[in-house]
Amino acid sequence: MADSSDVATLAERLIAAPSVTPASGLAFDALEAMLRPLGFSITRFHAGEPPDGPVENLFAIRQGPAGSRHFAFAGHLDVVPPGEGWSSAPFAPERRGDLLYGRGAVDMKGAIAAMVAAVAEIPVETGTLSFVITGDEEGPARFGTVALIERMREIGAIPDLCLVGEPTSVARLGDMAKIGRRGSVNVWLTVTGAQGHVAYPHLADNPVRKLVALLAELQAMPLDDGTEWFQPSNLEVTDLTVGNPATNVIPAAAHARLSIRFNDLHSGAKLAERVTEIAARHGGVARPVISGEAFLTPPGDFSALIVAAVEAETGIAPELSTSGGTSDARFLKDLCPVIEFGLCNATMHKTDEAVALADLATLARIYRRIALSALA
Repeated sequence: MADSSDVATLAERLIAAPSVTPASGLAFDALEAMLRPLGFSITRFHAGEPPDGPVENLFAIRQGPAGSRHFAFAGHLDVVPPGEGWSSAPFAPERRGDLLYGRGAVDMKGAIAAMVAAVAEIPVETGTLSFVITGDEEGPARFGTVALIERMREIGAIPDLCLVGEPTSVARLGDMAKIGRRGSVNVWLTVTGAQGHVAYPHLADNPVRKLVALLAELQAMPLDDGTEWFQPSNLEVTDLTVGNPATNVIPAAAHARLSIRFNDLHSGAKLAERVTEIAARHGGVARPVISGEAFLTPPGDFSALIVAAVEAETGIAPELSTSGGTSDARFLKDLCPVIEFGLCNATMHKTDEAVALADLATLARIYRRIALSALA
């Protein structure tokens, strides 16, 4: 079984390849070099056009015996920009004490390294294994996992189960797994009026007044009280803009943006329709963009084998949760049952992102147990 230095070395190779979203090139070269010696066939391709593309994607598969089960691991090599103020260079991985520092150590190059170490110790005859890796999870996500799913369907490589290596743990490794996610829809609102002098309001039409009324109705709109597995849906205003440089001019237009995170009692299309209708009543125009639908992988055999694997290595049973933001699991759920499990998320997207070396080794053992059970 891989020890912490083995997994950490793999993680260091990935971290050392700068891969700010959308990622391509070196990070994918590094992963391909790890997987080919393990018997994986590698397909790399670019999808999409500017401004959100092209995006590099990688699908790696190692075929088991005919008729064997297929277990997939999904993740992303792209990372968010490192920003300023790091104690060491963000793409020069550094071990200090019990921690490995570097952008992507937690989200999520560490998890990819752990899965590589795990599959290295799984015999080919056990079953079919695959890696579904994108370079655009942290960005618009238009040409990443969506394009990978299309390619997998084209070649008939549909997995029976899929594990996403997002950093789901909170206080310690193993305390949480994600069996679903809320959906997300963002809406850009514009209300137009007629510009005029503030001293002659009867000759103008102030759009701000209408926009305020529109937002008040939207925020008062009942959504739900949550479900057994999901927290209540919520609508939040995230931007309000008039951009009027003058103090004595009624503006011609006012703008706002809102975000709705919704559970499986709703669909993105229905919520977008409701917002659009309310906006129209106030003389406004809505432009909704649905980022993903809510989904749930109901507790059952898949979640049970993950809980068993985590408990065997850590002594704790992970809480099954649907909390947090969106992930590429929102796309993968159309292929097969999907659950997320990975490292502690305390430092993801932060300065001095770091992972415990011991957690990397433990995660590799957990992933090995999950894969073996999933292929059985």
